[in-house]
Amino acid sequence: METFISILRGINVSGQKKILMADLKALYESLGLSDITTYIQSGNVIFKTSAGLTERDLAQRIEEAISAKYAFEVPVIVRRPDELETVLRVNPFLKDAHVDLDKLHVTFLSQVPDEAHRERLAGVAYPPDQFTLIGNAVFLYCPVSYGNTKLSNQFFESKLNVKATTRNWKTINQLVELAKNK
Repeated sequence: METFISILRGINVSGQKKILMADLKALYESLGLSDITTYIQSGNVIFKTSAGLTERDLAQRIEEAISAKYAFEVPVIVRRPDELETVLRVNPFLKDAHVDLDKLHVTFLSQVPDEAHRERLAGVAYPPDQFTLIGNAVFLYCPVSYGNTKLSNQFFESKLNVKATTRNWKTINQLVELAKNK
């Protein structure tokens, strides 16, 4: 059995795309996934499977099941715990001792963007917010508020032509801890 972490975008935000965590857990079980743990209401799910599927295959199966059951689309990104551990280690903003960890976020991308799309970010700046793209993750530092940044999921999706969803630093750390206990 292999452990995975899925990160759903846009559920239970401002009363939109409402999915109870108990119902989400049942949906995952209906897909043959097991040992399911949800974390907060925004769609973070740790689970196990022996199906031998890739992260992309799992994400697609979960997206299709949500669409069939709820009649709305929810982008899903799936990662292995070691990938999230790497994210925790390589965040370039951690090198600055003055960075407020409560202002760190990571935008997870459905795949590594191709070179042409990555070039669209060259020279883009929205101070005081900062970002760095590394592989399939965008590291964000929003010293004022992520809620007001122009560096949103939609921004990165339009520039990079991939699906995106963002989590704060505390949530990512908690997901890694929960996955370790599986």
